Amino acid sequence: MPLQDILATFSGSLVGFVLGLIGGGGSILAVPLLVYLVGVSSPHIAIGTSAVAVALSALANLIGHARQGNVKWRCALVFAAAGVVGAALGSTLGKQFDGQKLLVLFGALMIVIAGLMFWKKSSDGNIEVRLNRATAPALLPHLLGYGVGVGALSGFFGIGGGFLVVPGLIAATDMPLIFAIGSSLVSVSAFGFTTAGNYALSGMIDWRLVAFFILGGVAGGLLGRQLAGVLAPRKQLLSQVFAAVVAAVGLYIVWRGTAAFTMS
Repeated sequence: MPLQDILATFSGSLVGFVLGLIGGGGSILAVPLLVYLVGVSSPHIAIGTSAVAVALSALANLIGHARQGNVKWRCALVFAAAGVVGAALGSTLGKQFDGQKLLVLFGALMIVIAGLMFWKKSSDGNIEVRLNRATAPALLPHLLGYGVGVGALSGFFGIGGGFLVVPGLIAATDMPLIFAIGSSLVSVSAFGFTTAGNYALSGMIDWRLVAFFILGGVAGGLLGRQLAGVLAPRKQLLSQVFAAVVAAVGLYIVWRGTAAFTMS
């Protein structure tokens, strides 16, 4: 097996592991892994390839969380539907940007989100929250607003968006973290497929790497979901550790991108 295929499988396992463990965030690592570890030369091809791979990995993890009853389906579907509109607009705009500039912006966003993740305090949330005729006037505006905004960012940067969907769902509905994690995977899958379709129309997907990425993602997701059950009581510590990793990767991307501009 060529080294690039092995590295793609390994990268997919890392992304799948984090998706299974905390629902979102794994996808934010996919683009830098494809560019800097796997060696994909075009940032746009890395974005398109990661979008379809992350979407399929998220779908596999969604099935596992759904079996455990961790998905608020009505809230998740409304949020995802609104986000698909945003993702289509965001990915169309993202393709017009210079690839290296897009990576630098991506790294800066990672640093900002990592800071928010690190300092955010966990809360129990409202386990009884439901989207129905009685609650729709209060919940729908928030679900639609956050959905469009998160979807636009997801499409623009070519990421699954789970690290934004989880806090977005909690802010919109006050659902507990475990339900936001499971429900976020509906949006991660939808956003990823929307972005991937847009990039596929432009021929910006390496399908061979997608296959190996997904192969690793399924295995990593299984391990991540199993470990999530063991470490559930320490979810806050886990989120802070992951936030530190996201910040470190973001700093590296900004440094590499800035160095590329200096050299040119």
